[in-house]
Amino acid sequence: MRVLVSNDDGVDAPGIRILAEGLRDAGHEVWVVAPDRDRSGASNSLTLDLPIRVRQLDAHTIRVNGTPTDCVHLALTGMLDFDPDIVVSGINNAANLGDDVIYSGTVSAAMEGRFLGLPAVAVSLVTQDHQARHFETAARAAVDIVARLAADPLPANTILNVNVPDLPWERIRGYEVTRLGNRHRSEACLPQNDPRGGTVYWIGPAGPEQDAGVGTDFHAVRSGAISITPIHVDLTRYQALETVSGWVSGLSAGLEPAA
Repeated sequence: MRVLVSNDDGVDAPGIRILAEGLRDAGHEVWVVAPDRDRSGASNSLTLDLPIRVRQLDAHTIRVNGTPTDCVHLALTGMLDFDPDIVVSGINNAANLGDDVIYSGTVSAAMEGRFLGLPAVAVSLVTQDHQARHFETAARAAVDIVARLAADPLPANTILNVNVPDLPWERIRGYEVTRLGNRHRSEACLPQNDPRGGTVYWIGPAGPEQDAGVGTDFHAVRSGAISITPIHVDLTRYQALETVSGWVSGLSAGLEPAA
């Protein structure tokens, strides 16, 4: 298969290098199109008000002065002179569990691939304090998943969010299909004084696990299994449509009829 690889940790990050090597060793043609620096937390942002500069590093690697979504969007809308078969994003040097997917550039790169018509996988290594030890485990999981998708494709508009425990392969308990858990609200932002006496802020840490029971991605990874969560782009909360319809009827009752 022709595999487009991207990430949000940047083109020089070890995770993307090990992922690309693993896919090539499995016989795939791999092209890397990734940000020129760490763009963690970029979510689905596109650069619309500035030109995006790119640099070809070698025959199969392009450095992009943009977001992860920029990278995949450009690669699939004309920058490359061929059509990839699949998008694989990662390997992220941190978890993307539960609510993390809302902010994740890793997941968003995969979403952009799916939105533009390709099967897509986001792969993250659940590290402690970004101190990764077993990227090879996540790469092996990615290779297995890509092979399975080639043999048995999933329904359209399905993205696989994969979280891999930071363990040697022989200690992995297998794969589990999971739902997204969620976290408590984020910790407070952190104010500091800059050298000129002004106040600056750092975003606070993510909140602790809240919904992390059996069946969630949090629980699977904590038990030593690789979590695979099927997600999609449609954010509609269908269970609330009837309730909100009644709520809107109350709003509409107060409107003056059109003249």
